[in-house]
Amino acid sequence: MLNIGICFNKKDFEYDVYSLVRAFYPKSQVQMYYADEEHTGEYQLLMQVCYGADSIRYTVIKDGCKVLEKSSEVEYEKNRQETKNVLKRLVYGSLCEITGITLPWGNLTGIRPTKIPMKLLENGWKNVDIADHMRNTYGVSNEKTSLAVSIANREKAILESFDYENGYSLYVGIPFCPSICLYCSFGSHPLSRWVKKVDEYLDALCKELTFINEQMGDKKLNTVYIGGGTPTTLEPDQLERLLSHIQHTFDFSEVKEYTVEAGRPDSITFEKLQVIRKFPVDRISVNPQTMNQKTLDIIGRKHTVEDTIEIFHMARNMGFSNINMDLIIGLPGEGKEEVAHTLREVEKLHPESLTVHSLALKRATRLNLFKDQYEEMSFDNSREIMEMTEQSAMKMGMGPYYLYRQKNIAGNFENVGYAEVDKAGIYNILIMEEKQTILAAGAGASTKFVFDHGARIERVENVKDVTQYIQRIDEMLERKRAGIEAYVR
Repeated sequence: MLNIGICFNKKDFEYDVYSLVRAFYPKSQVQMYYADEEHTGEYQLLMQVCYGADSIRYTVIKDGCKVLEKSSEVEYEKNRQETKNVLKRLVYGSLCEITGITLPWGNLTGIRPTKIPMKLLENGWKNVDIADHMRNTYGVSNEKTSLAVSIANREKAILESFDYENGYSLYVGIPFCPSICLYCSFGSHPLSRWVKKVDEYLDALCKELTFINEQMGDKKLNTVYIGGGTPTTLEPDQLERLLSHIQHTFDFSEVKEYTVEAGRPDSITFEKLQVIRKFPVDRISVNPQTMNQKTLDIIGRKHTVEDTIEIFHMARNMGFSNINMDLIIGLPGEGKEEVAHTLREVEKLHPESLTVHSLALKRATRLNLFKDQYEEMSFDNSREIMEMTEQSAMKMGMGPYYLYRQKNIAGNFENVGYAEVDKAGIYNILIMEEKQTILAAGAGASTKFVFDHGARIERVENVKDVTQYIQRIDEMLERKRAGIEAYVR
């Protein structure tokens, strides 16, 4: 593990450089500082970024000796986007030269790489020209270029089927879980500690939902997504109360998709599925993450592989015809053989969509906080494993339809949603491509207002703490009011 320093002479584009360095050296300590600051750190590898009026110089010093220096001409003050692209190509090319490796996504550091081909498609570019642009400008591999361009085309076709710019989507957050998984970074709360607060939480949540409907006026609701946490931690009567309130509050005449992320098999019962079937919910998730029992035990999932299979068949027999399953690649102790086993078991169930996540070790997770306990376990992901998941999805008649990346993602790969022809998750596309305003209700929920065809994004956050959310619900409504008024006028 190296101790790496990055020195800048100006405060600009630090995150892009830092992210690229971290991608090449994921297990190293990376620190940033500025040339005009007092700094006493000693680094085995030091990288210097110097912005001039019409050029950028990038220098790499290893163990006190300069090993590489490159520069590129660019008018720093006139074109920020071009300056950033030039800098990233400079840094990326240098790191490839030093390490002898390339990254599947090249120098792209953002979490939404498909936004690039999507924008170019909307501007009338041909697929072949977009592919050339992805490879030449960002150094993206042929495989990832093909994936991004194909997804952008599918997303564009789906979004053209309705007037998404004049509508909105609704996210409803249930922040409770049966237990907190080792890798989880979401604002989830163990139900056992909060069970007496759930009804009060629903009181506040329903108040927020009523407010959203009243304020949105003539704007049409296009998709509804109930997530968490785990929505099915609610008891059947609580679940019915929530779904009834949504049904009686909002106009569903333009709703294209209604998802309930049932999620954890240990939270799903026949009675809860019966409640969901009473409403026009047309998409649910039953998420195993892995079909290896040893891994489930390690990551804190309090259910068995058999539970997942039983609940899936129960949902299918009750008439649910669009079921998604989530998998995580790179879980502790899992390699090619374990992933292959999971894929074989999922293929037997044959869901309509499959979301494949590469594990991201976020700072807030217990897996990261206590990573010393798991040092002897592998966190394995590879191009071969990702190709296995793609081939499995294709075997089940699915194609990729959305994609996003995360910080510290295993193997510098991505999260991909696969679905059958008419089963793509519209909400997932809307939120990842930032094409539509998402009104979000609940503790920790993040509302995203999209203005000027996506040129401007404004966010309004709800507090994460459940008690604070309940006590400060009126404040949460006022936080939304200004954004909604700006959006609907």
